[in-house]
Amino acid sequence: MASGLLDPITALSGQHHAIMRLDALAANPPQSIVLEGGDADERFAAALWWAMRLNCESEQKPCDACPACRQIRDRAFSDLMVFDGREDLIKVEPIREARPIWGQPPHGDGYRVTILAEAQRLMTESANALLKSLEEPRPGNVFVLCTPQRERLLETLVSRSFVVTLSWPNAQGNDADIEEWCAAMVGFWKSGRGWFPRTATKGSVDADLAFRVLLGMQRVLRDAMSGSGGTVAADMAAHLARPGCDVSTSPLARRRTP
Repeated sequence: MASGLLDPITALSGQHHAIMRLDALAANPPQSIVLEGGDADERFAAALWWAMRLNCESEQKPCDACPACRQIRDRAFSDLMVFDGREDLIKVEPIREARPIWGQPPHGDGYRVTILAEAQRLMTESANALLKSLEEPRPGNVFVLCTPQRERLLETLVSRSFVVTLSWPNAQGNDADIEEWCAAMVGFWKSGRGWFPRTATKGSVDADLAFRVLLGMQRVLRDAMSGSGGTVAADMAAHLARPGCDVSTSPLARRRTP
């Protein structure tokens, strides 16, 4: 699990619409919910809020004060299971080991809540093993799959889930590390050099980084076309403005031509 504890009530102060939707669902909880949008901390906080809402012992749910709420907040609740893709890929062995548990009723009077944080990091075998559990629903067990966008999950997992969308983060620019990758991509587009040494080492780029670079390049192109943004966008805009400049005539495109 990622270091540091998150207070769900505080972390979700700006997510009123999503909280209202979750609250309405609590009367008849779906077996599986996909939480998309927001950032990783907000998605995880919303999943914890959902676990608190389903297990709170007070009339005002969640109260953030009863034993169940406090234990969920501290990740010490007996009916809370977390598979944390924020740290590493979610592998198949832990999912298979959990299936007998999901076949049993929860320990308490509420619900057993299984959170898959950053569920886009489910390996293919893991996603298929989880799917088998969703196809064999057991009373008292609910699942929460946190992900930036539902499209990053196995389609069959999404089709068996109720999707709740948190407010999207207002990302005006790229983080420094992604901006550096985007600068390298623009340089490669211009010259056809410098990209392969960055990616040749095994493990230097994983699926999560590749997706972040893709989103980063979308922002760079947006800023280049609008005349805003930083150095990388300005570099792209200047190259696009050159007479006769076209993507098909770039060194990258010429390298791909047989």
